[in-house]
Amino acid sequence: MAYLSRRRGFVLAGTLATLLVAAGPAAAQQQTPLPPGSPLIGRPDTEAAKKLAPVVPPPLPAAADKLPLDKLKAPKGFTIEVYASGLDNARTLRLGDKGTVFVSSRLKDKVYAIVDKGGKREVKVVASGLYRPNGIVLHKGTLYIAELSQISKIENVEDQLDNPPKPTVIFSDLPKDEGHGWKYLTVGPDEKLYFQVGAPCNICMPSDRHAKIYRLNLDGSGLDGLAPHL
Repeated sequence: MAYLSRRRGFVLAGTLATLLVAAGPAAAQQQTPLPPGSPLIGRPDTEAAKKLAPVVPPPLPAAADKLPLDKLKAPKGFTIEVYASGLDNARTLRLGDKGTVFVSSRLKDKVYAIVDKGGKREVKVVASGLYRPNGIVLHKGTLYIAELSQISKIENVEDQLDNPPKPTVIFSDLPKDEGHGWKYLTVGPDEKLYFQVGAPCNICMPSDRHAKIYRLNLDGSGLDGLAPHL
């Protein structure tokens, strides 16, 4: 009996050791921490879930003659044509008081202006060196720009398109999480800037600063968190 018990103990110990060795690499792989703000936080470790990873966009804008306009359909009486080309990673469009079309970028660092001169359109760079300048809005001649973690402005922007000044930062104390960190921006009827701070992940319990809609005075003062951003 003692021999059988000892042998059984050796078998169990060997089996446990084998399981630990087999699980070692997988356990180590699962415990590799993701960087703060990664959109992959909370994603199930399955092949189906891995296919949901963001698709990298093309690195360069398509040339005007490469756009498949012949495949686009419009109602009778309407036509489709290229308004402007060469704007990399165009995201948000805003129309200025003097007819200038402003274009933001989500992944690149620039804000553009499209000027129509006698039917010929010219693209100008209004601001560069920005970080995630996704949200833009125009209000009484001032262009407001919402980057990943700050908001800036250019006053009288349409009068300075040939030599625009560097944007003036009016608020810079926003989270720097990449996941859902890009902003949308507008001005409400109360003359305040409205924008969102998204959750820093897909599946998690966000902090009190995340997943909310905020408003801010036009001069950058009076930050006010309003409601959860759902």
